[in-house]
Amino acid sequence: MGKRILIVDGHPDAARERLVHALADEYARAAEASGHTVRVVKLAELEFPWLHSAREFAGTAPPMIVEQQEQLRWADHLVIVYPLWLGSMPALLKAFFEQVMRPGFAFAYRKGRGLPRKLLAGKSARIVVTMGMPSMYFRLYYRSHSVRSLARNILGFVGFNPVRISLIGNVEGMSAKKRASCMAGLATHARRGM
Repeated sequence: MGKRILIVDGHPDAARERLVHALADEYARAAEASGHTVRVVKLAELEFPWLHSAREFAGTAPPMIVEQQEQLRWADHLVIVYPLWLGSMPALLKAFFEQVMRPGFAFAYRKGRGLPRKLLAGKSARIVVTMGMPSMYFRLYYRSHSVRSLARNILGFVGFNPVRISLIGNVEGMSAKKRASCMAGLATHARRGM
């Protein structure tokens, strides 16, 4: 039986020539061809308010955010595809997570007990990040700090496990052969629903 997969295309630029869009499309195509049910959220097409206070974070989510939470609740597996900007995810993607991963939906505080309860436990995730630098340099020199933070401090905090990571480096001027190899690798993960 196939998985329910939600793909978040996290590139803020809607221009179709962006590699992130092609990767999200290829993952969706390969997953659907293998019997998985896929939904795609394109952040470049969404309009939502950004949070400005802890009170807003703890308050009632706008209807559009509730819709996105329902998409996430529906999914067995989450795929997040985005470009590395200034060493981290684009601000729009972070703002999306701040809106969607609210208390009462993604986690629940416990009085007098350490860490909150993880309300999205039982789901898995894959993070796919494109970057201009070699991915090995990002791994070794920067220790993949921002991607590990997303995996541990956001997704792991609310219950996603396992969280797998795919880094795609040297995207500027990438050869057609290398691009095809990246697409094929991602398609393999998609067919397995991982």
